[in-house]
Amino acid sequence: MVDGQRIHRVIGRESEGVTREQAERAIESMRTKAREGRLDLPTGRKVHRSFADAATEYLTRLEQVGGKGIKIKRRHLSQRLTPYFGKQRADKLTDFGVQNYIRARLGEGAKQATVNRELATLSHMLNRLIAWKWIKPDARPTIIKGPEPRKKIVVLSPADQQRLMTAAVGDQDPAAWLFVAFGLHTGMRHAEILRVRWDEIDLEQRRIFIGRAKAGQREQPITAALASMLSKERDQREDRTGFVFAATRADKKLGHRARMSRQFERVVVRAGLEPAKVTPHVMRHTAITQLVQAGVDLPTIQKISGHKTLSMVLRYVHLSGEHIDTAIAALETSFPDAIAPALHTEAQVTKRGAA
Repeated sequence: MVDGQRIHRVIGRESEGVTREQAERAIESMRTKAREGRLDLPTGRKVHRSFADAATEYLTRLEQVGGKGIKIKRRHLSQRLTPYFGKQRADKLTDFGVQNYIRARLGEGAKQATVNRELATLSHMLNRLIAWKWIKPDARPTIIKGPEPRKKIVVLSPADQQRLMTAAVGDQDPAAWLFVAFGLHTGMRHAEILRVRWDEIDLEQRRIFIGRAKAGQREQPITAALASMLSKERDQREDRTGFVFAATRADKKLGHRARMSRQFERVVVRAGLEPAKVTPHVMRHTAITQLVQAGVDLPTIQKISGHKTLSMVLRYVHLSGEHIDTAIAALETSFPDAIAPALHTEAQVTKRGAA
């Protein structure tokens, strides 16, 4: 039986000298080939991909479309995931198998954060296999990441932001300053910024239509200052409908820049900041934290930031922030002097006959 279908093979007749032992050895050999996906199935039957084969094709396709994080994904697959799941069929992974992988990696001394990154690669690969119809949606195992300590959110001070912007304006890449302006004035993600098209920007309403985002499509509000910058920049462009961050020679297939990490790191160093701490995502942290400190309600911040859930926005509500102290101080004005200490002192025993 292979995939629920009975396969017949003739080993030979007893009258021809074929023994039972030879038949049993042949059956065991075919079972082994079936498990490894090497059985010579009837013509027209679909040969299912092993995890190893699917992983190889997955990485190849990512390279063709300019997918992000390919280097990290390749390391996760080649060093960890493929050695563990390699011979299994890509459409036969189970919840139990994934849980065993997690236990095995933690047992080896890997940190939960490291295992979570590997699970993220596995999850992305399986989602792509479903999109390409290589496996069915119900064949995807449940992948649950373990809790990990939260990293401290790095936020730029106003002075840091000014130095960063000044350094970006002086960078040799003419797109560096605009990338930093987008990050500080919108809080958009790195990839979202680079996918912006001129024909998706409404400068009058100060809105950008974002068609691809983690939480789905949204309209991104922008500041008046950024709208003014974009208006002047567009007037100098020949292409006023295509990508704002037009592709370089290396990004021609995408149509837009793939990454600005190298340029941003150069700007950070020139601004006198620490590149190990200040990444493009820090601009997003900074913008969202400023909204919180300005007293903007969290549901509104969620619409601006494009977070999937409100709980993700709560990470930016720093309990040590001045806005928290200001908010709690408002309670003091509710009933000043309404409670007199005298009302709560122990009653004095009066002498008999005293009024």
